[in-house]
Amino acid sequence: MTLEQFNTKKPLVKGRTSVSAEVYGLFNKKGQFVPKVYPKSQDIEHALLNKLNESFMFRALESSEQKIVIDAMQEVRVEKGQVIINQGDDGDVLYFVFQGSLDCYKLFPGQSAPTNLLTYTPGMSFGELALLYNTPRAASIKANEASVLYSLDRECFNNIVKESAIRRREKYDSFLSEVELLQELEPYERSKLCDCLVSHTYAPGSYIIKEGESGDTFYFIESGKAYATKKNASGQQETVYEYENNDYFGELALLKDIPR
Repeated sequence: MTLEQFNTKKPLVKGRTSVSAEVYGLFNKKGQFVPKVYPKSQDIEHALLNKLNESFMFRALESSEQKIVIDAMQEVRVEKGQVIINQGDDGDVLYFVFQGSLDCYKLFPGQSAPTNLLTYTPGMSFGELALLYNTPRAASIKANEASVLYSLDRECFNNIVKESAIRRREKYDSFLSEVELLQELEPYERSKLCDCLVSHTYAPGSYIIKEGESGDTFYFIESGKAYATKKNASGQQETVYEYENNDYFGELALLKDIPR
């Protein structure tokens, strides 16, 4: 299957209910920000920078802003089985996974036992929702092996990362909420899906996927159009479907492990 004339940017976050953000004004003035600095070796700084560039919240920062964030990160070592975050607690830091892995659990209404949602591995971050929206921790996080994390405090997050992260999340969440396939997702689940999205733009006439190829990517259309074509009995390419905003494609290769 061939797709033509396609523009994709990847999805993000919609307005949430019962959340709030810090407002600065006459009675709540934003003071001068003095970032904390935790000295690190050049090797650690370089490794953190590489991993930050894999994270949706940090990859869009200017190099000077990335430097501030890296300097402000504090190493946290955890043991296997240690609980780092408890669902429902207040939170004032986010965590960035440097080494190891941690499991994320959430107790949904009506359940007696928590559901294992995902596993955090190096390059991923967690705990940001409490900072972005001033809400309690949305899930619990437990280390399934000895791990090394780096924590970032609320003040640095608010001053350097928060505004751009909120804009990106709300944009993608709003988009994803309109995708029929994802209608049953909980807001927390959708927010984590937003973290996995990467924006791409395709010129008219360029191919996104081709019939017969193996596939490992699932696409959503944020803006533009795409045309799916397939060879007919005479060997000619024939348009079989037209994709528009909020449509998706490429899922069959992932769901059934078959060629495009």
